[in-house]
Amino acid sequence: MNYLAHLHLGGSQPAQLLGSLYGDFVKGPLAGNWPTEIEAGIRLHRRIDAYTDSHPLITQAKLRFPAERRRMAGILLDIFFDHCLARDWPLYAPEPLTLFTHNVYQVLGAEANLPGRLALIAPRMAAQDWLGSYRDFAVLEQVIQGMSRRLSRPEALAGAMDELERLYQPLSEDFQCFYPELQAFAQDAKARA
Repeated sequence: MNYLAHLHLGGSQPAQLLGSLYGDFVKGPLAGNWPTEIEAGIRLHRRIDAYTDSHPLITQAKLRFPAERRRMAGILLDIFFDHCLARDWPLYAPEPLTLFTHNVYQVLGAEANLPGRLALIAPRMAAQDWLGSYRDFAVLEQVIQGMSRRLSRPEALAGAMDELERLYQPLSEDFQCFYPELQAFAQDAKARA
């Protein structure tokens, strides 16, 4: 899952939102470097990633991609599934997407100690409404281009947008089957924490 899904699944309290995002930016063991609630959000983020990576529906979705693209299929699914979530937001959340994203951006803007790269991208994330922009499928091309610039082999994502377009319907169906299961998993994980 990518940023929007992690934020949606992690909880609406500021520490939960921060922990949901920190999971992509804080690596290694958690040794009390962050407040307890934020570390709980990071642990939930990691559990969501592990659940997602091992789920049979995700394995099936990755197999839809050509063999030469499968190494990157997980990354492409993450961003495509954020598109599906933003596109179909009213099916999964009671509050409007614009209200949710506004709250996330406020929480990020109020936090003085964002970790590493998140501190650099958070202002752009808010100014360009990265989370809300996922509604527009065409935005994924910009996201893919940005990701390819960070790869040691940027050509690995060449043509990925065409593949997502070709696989749009079956991957959308994969998301619709998988996301409710992921929501139930995240709710259960939060209840057990």
